[in-house]
Amino acid sequence: MKRIDETLRNIAGNLPPLEKSLRELKEEILQHPDIRSFLEENKAHISDGMVERSLGKLYEYTQQVKGCKGCPSLEGCKNLIPGYEPELVFTANAIDLRYLPCRTKKMEEERRRMEGIIECIHMPDEVLKAAMSDMIIDTENRFKAVKKAKDFINRYDGKTFIKGLYLYGAFGTGKTYILAAIANGLKQKKIPSVLVYVPELIREMKQSLSEHTTGEKVDKLKRAPVLMFDDIGAETMSSWVRDEILGPILQHRMQEKLPTFFSSNFDLRELKLHFTYSQKGEEEQVKAARIIERIQFLAEPVMIDGANKRLHSE
Repeated sequence: MKRIDETLRNIAGNLPPLEKSLRELKEEILQHPDIRSFLEENKAHISDGMVERSLGKLYEYTQQVKGCKGCPSLEGCKNLIPGYEPELVFTANAIDLRYLPCRTKKMEEERRRMEGIIECIHMPDEVLKAAMSDMIIDTENRFKAVKKAKDFINRYDGKTFIKGLYLYGAFGTGKTYILAAIANGLKQKKIPSVLVYVPELIREMKQSLSEHTTGEKVDKLKRAPVLMFDDIGAETMSSWVRDEILGPILQHRMQEKLPTFFSSNFDLRELKLHFTYSQKGEEEQVKAARIIERIQFLAEPVMIDGANKRLHSE
């Protein structure tokens, strides 16, 4: 009995007032359904002495499991290690505990992981709600675009290269919405994507020059499993943007065969013209052509037409 007394008094933390005798407490511990089941399953290896040496751990188990019942949320967890529940384990000469993430913690981690699957850079939060099922299909071209988008979602497995889409058309025809809906479709398959608004990205890249973080930002876009450039061509064109930012990103993605999507108000001919002339008025057709060649390798041009959805929503 002395051994039991010492064991219980050495339990980490402060025990509640022991109104019952140690004998009664021991009996209560050993009558716990989980503990009874564990002892029965391992009776060939567990001696009475081992049980007595492990009473502290067994008591800890009963208290921690009690805290898990009716747990309101991860934030309200009262266990020793929030978000973790105990599991009885058998060692060479004792019964011990190991703590594993509880169901609530796993669900919360999965929720956060799923939220992080789509990374929006300089994009409004509303795009995260875009869905293929809500798409307005009012023209033949939109029907074709949505079909190609759905085909990509269904076929892409995160490994085999499939061309993305180069969505072009007038302002407000829903190009960004389609990109976001594709990203959400991939999210359901747990395939990460990065959706970036190009004009704001370029502005950020210029600011990062003084911080010497431009290379890090470029590398991130190079490696994104699925990358979506929204509104390419709307940025202020410069040789630096074309040759030091977009060029290396597209070249890497072409070499590594990483799916890439684009939206633009320009068709590819107009986009080439956009990339041909620098801010100084210099004509650089060869460099512009290289950008277009990379885009053509990575994505299939698809025109989006129809009424201005933004004006319609107003």
